Amino acid sequence: MKAYLDLLKDVHDNGIGKDDRTGTGTRSVFGRQIRCDLSEGFPLLTTKKVFLRAIIHELLWFVRGDTNIKYLVDNNVAIWNEWPFQNYLNKNGLGEIAKHSCEWEERLDEFVIRIKKDVQFAKQWGELGPVYGKQWRNFSGVDQLAWVVNEIKNNPNSRRLIVSAWNPAEIEEMAKAGLPPCHTLFQFYVSHDNKLSCQLYQRSADLFLGVPFNIASYALLTMMVAQVCKLELGDFVHAFGDVHIYNNHEEQVLKQLGRSPKPLPTMRINPDVVSLFDFSFDDFELLGYDPEPAIKAPVAV
Repeated sequence: MKAYLDLLKDVHDNGIGKDDRTGTGTRSVFGRQIRCDLSEGFPLLTTKKVFLRAIIHELLWFVRGDTNIKYLVDNNVAIWNEWPFQNYLNKNGLGEIAKHSCEWEERLDEFVIRIKKDVQFAKQWGELGPVYGKQWRNFSGVDQLAWVVNEIKNNPNSRRLIVSAWNPAEIEEMAKAGLPPCHTLFQFYVSHDNKLSCQLYQRSADLFLGVPFNIASYALLTMMVAQVCKLELGDFVHAFGDVHIYNNHEEQVLKQLGRSPKPLPTMRINPDVVSLFDFSFDDFELLGYDPEPAIKAPVAV
């Protein structure tokens, strides 16, 4: 994962100050790319421990077309909780509570418990709108994931193996309870030697917190698609628009840049799964992961 650390240093050293939607402020550059050869190991960051269980559950949540956080909450994955919670506060006249204050944290805990225990509450307040899962499985009536798998199997030389989460007609609706897609579009490519590669375009990238998740998630998706299409592994290519470090992540970034990467782990996938839509959490096993300790940092909402 040297490519990731090089990008982190690039943005830290060369980024320009830029205001942002959250009011936190960032150090930002525009237009970068990194590449990972998936045959060399699973690209999970080793300079800090990354929460793989959350990555797998989130990806399965996307693949199943779900847009409500209840599945994630039921599996103790909290990465999407703050967006619907903030919407809940705003809609109930509580938006003035300072983010990450003691009261905010207490109310968030109460909110998550209600999502887990109260089906009707979860249905009303856990919904993020037509975000990733909806667009992947039902973009204006098109099941893009089913279509692209079929195309890879039957027309592997196509230059149209694309799935888009960016649906202009529904962007405002996505923004009401969550946020418009940051990782907006991905394209598959089948080489002459039957290797499957994937390139992701990410319009907005939280380099310290979000990008390690995104790399692992799309690498895993590529592995899943390769398996069901009976292909070998090629590259994961990650292209960025606005790639940034939040101002309140400075200390954490410097700590990470002071660490050296270790050998990549290996991801083992249940070979018996033959449909992209039949994978479950227990079908994945990570081997040889020996990361440095986790580095906590606040999420900008």
